[in-house]
Amino acid sequence: MEVVVQVVKSPAEQRMLLRNVSWETYERLIAEREERRKPRFFYDRGVLELMSPSGEHDVSSRLIALLVDMVAEESGIDVENAGSTTFKREDLERGFEPDECFYFSENAARVRELVRGKGDIVLDEGDPPPDLVVEVDITNPSLNKLPIYASLGIREVWRYDGGRLSILRLRDREKYAEAAASGFLTAATAETLTRLISDGLTLERLAWRRMVRASVSDPENRPD
Repeated sequence: MEVVVQVVKSPAEQRMLLRNVSWETYERLIAEREERRKPRFFYDRGVLELMSPSGEHDVSSRLIALLVDMVAEESGIDVENAGSTTFKREDLERGFEPDECFYFSENAARVRELVRGKGDIVLDEGDPPPDLVVEVDITNPSLNKLPIYASLGIREVWRYDGGRLSILRLRDREKYAEAAASGFLTAATAETLTRLISDGLTLERLAWRRMVRASVSDPENRPD
């Protein structure tokens, strides 16, 4: 069957969508890419999206990751950042590589032990999927990734579009619904996170860190 190619370019991201791609080809492409993390691969039952992020995309992603770490620390919650690890399930023919992803509490400790023991997280062997996935989509994505995340058991997705962060929580193991606050980091509301990301893109980093800590400890006392 012929592979169909669609390309979407923007200043923030470049995406290539390939259709009629077999699971074997998907796994071969992952292996041939070796240690490089670009492009990132998203696979959904024959459809493969290749996404190459720009500097703008990566700056936003790293800022959100720092925000998650800080909110977890201020809240006394153990967290493990698994970055852009490849997660895939052959039985579902789905896989993804997030901008950032996180494990919390007991799962954080479990994943650290798994990585020490075998060096990787393998969903096909029953290892846990991330609790939280961060998705930066400054352009409209070619591939809807929510069904991939839902089928692999991702309980929460933070989606940032370059101006607003939305929190999506998995309901009934099938669909995501937008929520006002995180289920893992209850001090993190979508409104507060959006504001802190905007501030973090312009403020000096030490001042921004103080702002984050103040917002977590008492949202009403956020510094001006």
